[in-house]
Amino acid sequence: MEVSSTKGVLSHLSLLEVQARSRKTRPQQSSRIKELKAKVEALRIQRDQLRAEIETHKNLQKLRASMDKQCANGEEEEPEEEEEKMDADSENSQLLRLMARHTQLKDLLHAHHIIGGYNVTKTTHGRGVCVSLATAYEGVYLETYNVELNVKPRMRITRHNVPPFIPLNSLAEQSDMQTDITSFLDSLSRHLNGFAGRKQQLKLVKELHKSVEVMESNVLCSILVMLLTVPRKKTHVLCTLEYTDHTRCLPTRVHCECEVDKELPDSPEWKNNCSLLMETPVHTALTTMRNMDIIV
Repeated sequence: MEVSSTKGVLSHLSLLEVQARSRKTRPQQSSRIKELKAKVEALRIQRDQLRAEIETHKNLQKLRASMDKQCANGEEEEPEEEEEKMDADSENSQLLRLMARHTQLKDLLHAHHIIGGYNVTKTTHGRGVCVSLATAYEGVYLETYNVELNVKPRMRITRHNVPPFIPLNSLAEQSDMQTDITSFLDSLSRHLNGFAGRKQQLKLVKELHKSVEVMESNVLCSILVMLLTVPRKKTHVLCTLEYTDHTRCLPTRVHCECEVDKELPDSPEWKNNCSLLMETPVHTALTTMRNMDIIV
């Protein structure tokens, strides 16, 4: 009887132990199931988003193809036929058109960057291109120059409005235009911007400094001779600026002379003035000198 009683107690204890374990595992299983369900729901949402993106991409591709075709044909109308095919009553159609236009402009900007930032148009003959080179100084756009290039059978310049004192042919030979057109355009652009900047400085000198007399300058603006009035000495200083580097707007040499006071140009003050003229645009340097009461 004792043996039977003992077995009964052990069986009951085993049953209680099994029940206790099952109670511990049920919350864990329930938590795991909730976690899996949440993951499944997140994957479904991600799937739906990807499907929507794919559909949007397809519609954008259709619109881009239509817009590119119209640009190639020189048309300006909206791609109405493609919009009708794509569901013209959709609230997203306007947004899709804007997105398509945005991608088109990004591609154009990328192409513009690849060719060095120059505006290029195809010529009427279809065998060449016309490159526009804009010049600017201190944030102000100045003249724009055009160079028409024939690309077949060899790259060559056919027409241009570049000033004759710019060594166009020499620049083409030095940069090997046949293999590196960007290098040629960059070199030409530096020369044109250097000339435009020097020319603009000369204009500003005449406009802002009426007391400064421009004695000499040339068409390339590579030399500038000015007569400056020194108020304290009651004399004049002849100042010559030479621009031997035609791609720059700052002079490479500044020379001053005074007939009345031969030692004046060699004084520390005028040596500083010469340094200022070499390191600062001439109209700005003259303003500084006038504010310091060095010139009138």
